[in-house]
Formats: sequence, structure tokens, C-alpha cells
Amino acid sequence: MKADKRDQWSALIVDDEPFARASLRTLLEREQEAIAILEARNGHEAASLIRGARPDVVFLDVQMPDMNGFDVVREVGAANMPDVIFVTAHDRFAIQAFEINALDYLLKPVAEERFAEALKRVRSHRAQLGDNSERIVSLLQTLAPPPRTLTRMAVRSAGKTSFVNLDDVLWIQGAENYVQLHTETTRHLVHSTIQSLLDLLDPDVFVRIHRSIIVNAHHIIQIETGSRSEYVLTLNNGMRVHASRAYGETIRKLISNRL
Repeated sequence: MKADKRDQWSALIVDDEPFARASLRTLLEREQEAIAILEARNGHEAASLIRGARPDVVFLDVQMPDMNGFDVVREVGAANMPDVIFVTAHDRFAIQAFEINALDYLLKPVAEERFAEALKRVRSHRAQLGDNSERIVSLLQTLAPPPRTLTRMAVRSAGKTSFVNLDDVLWIQGAENYVQLHTETTRHLVHSTIQSLLDLLDPDVFVRIHRSIIVNAHHIIQIETGSRSEYVLTLNNGMRVHASRAYGETIRKLISNRL
């Protein structure tokens, strides 16, 4: 007996490989339910179909040229996405993230039994009328590459530009719209506020201990309590810098080996 049209739901298969799309289509067509099957050959087609056709579920390939599966989600917006089952050929770390955050994932080549499990999860989620957007947002945050931090700086002086490796910088002193980088043997003046520079540095390495001072934690060899409960940090070149009481919690974290 044919399914009632009111029970019909739609699925979008997104994959740049024709064989992969055909394989998923075959599995969907074996289902007894009435499922309208749509296909997209790339991320751009997928985004357009999701907006226009509004499928109930998307089988979304992760690895596609130009616009990958995650780019599709970003383009459409997590709040506007239907249920998503990610399809991937590899990357065990991504799979771990899918298990935590995605509605489901499928590993290529897709096994029939595993596909049935994914569809069961889709049906359950549709029955609950659940919102999948928070899960997808969490997934994107989990898989997002960590923000890049500055590793060296260009320093201009007397018509020349030289580069300073930030690993060699022991501490940084700020004064209005300038900062001075201190290495063991040199000083370099750079046009930047201390906060603007701090935003570009690795927070696990460069630690602000004063309104106008940042230190490289890798070059700290000793921390002692100074007058008025302030801390004094000794760097490996013998330089002693004072931390203000306002940054006492930052120093205590350093002492407790939490970095």
C-alpha cells in the first residue's frame, strides 16, 4: 500500500561524486515510506536547494571542493538548516565531533545497516519536532580551526623592515599607541596599543601582568612576593618586572602550573 502523501518527506543528497549520490539514492528508494529525493552536485547547489525546496533532511558530504559541507551550513545559517547527517570518507577526529554534536554521521562507503540507523534517528527527531540548530552550531565550533596567533612581527626602522620572532621576546612594554618589544639583546618600537597586540598573541604564552606590561611565560624563571602583596617576576636575562595587584589572579594561575 502506498504511503499517504501527508506522510511524505524529502531528503537532499549532497555529494560531488555521482557514484556516492547514486549509492545513497538507492538506499533511500528501498524505504517503504514516500521520500522525495533531491540531489546537489556541490555546495552552491545544496545551499540553493535548502533555501528553496526546504528538505526535511540533508545527507551532506563533508569533503567537497570549493564549498565543503561546513561551508554550506555557514552559508545557509545553522538556524535555517534542516536535520543534517554528515557523510565523510575519513578523519576520525571529525567523526568523534559528529558523534557528540551532529544528528548523525555516515562513513563512506555507507553500509545499509548503518544507513537504516541514521534514518531511524531522523524519524525520531522529526516526531519530536526538535530544533537541530544548536547542535549544528556546536559542531561548527568544535571543528573550527583554532584562531591563528602572531608568531613574528615586522619592525620598521630607518627605512628598513626586520622581523622579530616572538619566541625571542621576553617582555613587552606599552605606552599609549606604541609598544616596545624586549629581547635579551635588543629593543624594538612598534606602533600598536598593548591591547591590540595582546589580542594577536598566544594567550598561553604571553601574559599581561600590568596595565602596560606583557611577559613571555616561557622566559619566567622565578616569581616572588614583593611589597604590598605585589609579585615580582624574574626573567631568564635577569630582568625583574613587577606585576600589579590587579593581575594577582593571573600570577596565581602561573604559579599553580595551569598554563
